[in-house]
Amino acid sequence: MPFAERIRREAGIATAAVGGITEPTHADEIIRNGRADLVLLAREFLREPYWPRLAARALGRKDEVSGPVQYWRAW
Repeated sequence: MPFAERIRREAGIATAAVGGITEPTHADEIIRNGRADLVLLAREFLREPYWPRLAARALGRKDEVSGPVQYWRAW
């Protein structure tokens, strides 16, 4: 995280934060505070494929996330 933040600030290019980001509030804080432009969650998606939906609920935005049409019956 510190590297992404420093590169973004000093080089002025888009960066991604990666590693150890498992909580929705942590990902939200990184983006809101301009520490990175993107948060990557590969391992977290392996553990929890519905992470975006859980994050939306945790951040009070559950109505803003809908699954693909093919998932609607199970969503």
